[in-house]
Amino acid sequence: MESILIKTLQLIMSLSLLIVIHEFGHFILAKLFKVRVEKFCLFFDPWVTLLKFPRKPREGQTQYCLGWLPLGGYVKIAGMIDESLDREQMAQPPKPWEFRTKPAWQRLLIMVGGVLFNFLAAIAIYSMILFQWGETRLASNAPDLGFDYSPTALATGFENGDILLEADGRPITDEQRMLYTPRRGGLYLNTDLLRTIANARVVKVERDGHEAYVHISEETGQTMIMDSVYFASYRYPAVIDSVLAGGAADAGLAKGDTITAINRQATASLSDLFAVIGGLTNEGTHADTITVAYVRNGQALTATVALNDKGKMNALFKDGERFTHKEIRQYSLPGSIPAGVAYGVKTLKSYVSDMKYVFTEQGAKSLGGFGTIANIFPQQWDWQRFWEMTAFLSVILAVMNILPIPALDGGHVLFLLYEIITRRRPSDRFLERAQIVGMVLLLALLVFANCNDVVRIFT
Repeated sequence: MESILIKTLQLIMSLSLLIVIHEFGHFILAKLFKVRVEKFCLFFDPWVTLLKFPRKPREGQTQYCLGWLPLGGYVKIAGMIDESLDREQMAQPPKPWEFRTKPAWQRLLIMVGGVLFNFLAAIAIYSMILFQWGETRLASNAPDLGFDYSPTALATGFENGDILLEADGRPITDEQRMLYTPRRGGLYLNTDLLRTIANARVVKVERDGHEAYVHISEETGQTMIMDSVYFASYRYPAVIDSVLAGGAADAGLAKGDTITAINRQATASLSDLFAVIGGLTNEGTHADTITVAYVRNGQALTATVALNDKGKMNALFKDGERFTHKEIRQYSLPGSIPAGVAYGVKTLKSYVSDMKYVFTEQGAKSLGGFGTIANIFPQQWDWQRFWEMTAFLSVILAVMNILPIPALDGGHVLFLLYEIITRRRPSDRFLERAQIVGMVLLLALLVFANCNDVVRIFT
């Protein structure tokens, strides 16, 4: 329960900050072009507003509010057709301080202000992270044993143990292979390399000392990107971390020994060892002993190990994170700024590239609502992780808001670009109807995404 509260609190803090930043982008550019902003509201406030300041604003003064519906926020810009439309005001003759009287290019800049500030915020946060904590790279000190692949990858043609060499003729560097994402004690293919593989049509691998080729269709590549489990996890040796009483200990095995075979079946990796021992169990029965080949200080040895009543050899093995070490690159304040820009641009490109998968069946199933977003935050409070996720969400909000959907900033931008190019302004009636259609679409998408969260709980 505590972890849920911590995740929820982080989500609320992060989204509140990003909503304020987004709306401030609209606010400051509206002020720059002398357009009145009548209201600045964090969260929506249909029917009831929790807080208002000042309670009775003077003419031309902005009122700052806190709503009760945490689905976003808004600024009410005088003379603008949006979710805060004031029909009485729009029925009056246009005023020089209204949005509708300003040149199209000024209205365009006001509308992209929120997206621009979200992206600038992401860059600023990434720069802050690099300055405060540096850039951490997790490097493996285990031998390159290739990967254990997901069912999707295995069906494509990969085999466990394949070492990735090339993607569409472009070599996969040692640096790409040495970076990975740790999760639940395992080492997983880093997202940049995953995209490289998924977007390639032909991947060359090393398999049992020989070269082999795997052909990937565009549809399969999409599935790899959207796979909610994993694409590939690093294989690492079966090195004993500690032994328990009986079993391995009685057979003379000790910490640091590397298991290379079970009953003469090679176990190049820990996953191989588990697979072999698991295969010895049949309908609740298993062998009483196994023959273990292992290496100690370069010497090959064998031992007969008695299994316990659960078919285990009473030994604990080093997990993936025990085969890693951190490399931290520190940045000065001036140096963190260009590095933050580069990181922000890289994140933006990656997310935009992945957007095409949202419109596939697999992508639709992967959509998530507030539960999915909350789960990207850690269970225990971690400021570095909080800011990393906040910067990532800021990029997401920027991209989502620029989509050409009425009711989003991108919808307004689309109509303004049409006006600039054709020199014809859409009618207020058309814009109002488009706004309603857009709101319906967004609410339907919101319901669909959160229903996906509910379905995942029970499946």
